[in-house]
Amino acid sequence: MRSIITVVGKDTVGILAEVSTLCAKHSVNIIEVTQSILQDMFCMIMLVDVDKCDIPFTSFADEITALGEKTGLSMNAVHEDIFNTMHHI
Repeated sequence: MRSIITVVGKDTVGILAEVSTLCAKHSVNIIEVTQSILQDMFCMIMLVDVDKCDIPFTSFADEITALGEKTGLSMNAVHEDIFNTMHHI
């Protein structure tokens, strides 16, 4: 199963490292990353494979959200199908 992780917020050092570390901690493989800085805003989308995640996906998504709250960023992890449905015109 693949998931989309989104991160938006004020740019600071180490955002990508924080998210990557959490993914590695739970055996979540990062497939693709795109990020950009818009003035002082950091925007990132990650496509990840959660097939080997060592905790239930809902728990992983909760940890992503908690990391965002801790760092003052908006972070979410959603199943790829849900992401695609939400963004389908």
